[in-house]
Amino acid sequence: MGVIDADLQHPPELLLKLWGEIKRGGDMAVASRHVDGGGVSDWSVIRRFLSRGAQTLGLIILPEVIGRVSDPMSGYFMIRRHCIAGRTMSPLGYKILIEVIARGTVSWIGEVGYVFQERVEGESKVTAKQYVDYLRHLLRLRLSLGPVGRLLRFGTVGLSGVFVDTVVLFLLSDESTLAIPLTRSKIISSELAIFNNFLWNDLWTFRDVSSQQPGKRQLLKRFLKFNTICLAGLVLNVLLLNLFVNVFGINRYVANLIAIAAVTLWNFWVNLKLSWRVTDVN
Repeated sequence: MGVIDADLQHPPELLLKLWGEIKRGGDMAVASRHVDGGGVSDWSVIRRFLSRGAQTLGLIILPEVIGRVSDPMSGYFMIRRHCIAGRTMSPLGYKILIEVIARGTVSWIGEVGYVFQERVEGESKVTAKQYVDYLRHLLRLRLSLGPVGRLLRFGTVGLSGVFVDTVVLFLLSDESTLAIPLTRSKIISSELAIFNNFLWNDLWTFRDVSSQQPGKRQLLKRFLKFNTICLAGLVLNVLLLNLFVNVFGINRYVANLIAIAAVTLWNFWVNLKLSWRVTDVN
């Protein structure tokens, strides 16, 4: 499937070259103004500056997407259908190539140079609003795709784990319930919270990665990695909890929250790199 403007600013004869890149094995073929054979016909200095400025801004905010093609602002491309099948696309503005690359499963991209022609009929869609939409689009993708967005989801899941951990800790260790020693109670409550967090992270936080690693064996492998990493955090958590409660006399539930916060970033970063390897997914 492909995208092309209908006003002849995109030369239709280039479709055969784009198709040639797909036949060579490309998941996507992009018509670019910034490779050999590419260019713009008669742009003003200001328009050239704005175009390059927008691309530079994109490289700062979303380098892993914008940096994959020489002309991310292009509206002329082809893509294999399976690369975006089942993916939810919600671009802001008409620069949809960025959305497709970011949310699709695109391994190899071919580029073909072309000269962007001047408009013969109609009016340009480029207005101040389009630049605002472009910036909003970049920021929304950054939050939803990058470590920031994942961290927010990871933190939300962590809150559910805090609830599980706190409730179980109370039921096990409080003098009005089972009165099991604090350390033993903490280990049990934390393990149950780890199991809770793994399920939600696999289904939500890292769903795009886990969907590319189907099967019970892969699921078990992710859980064992997640559990090992979190158990390392649990050692620190238990040490901090005992320190805060037994040395500083802090309320056990307040101390528990502080200890959990102290290891959250550790758990997120190492799980990002090992349990759900986002580098395995394009």
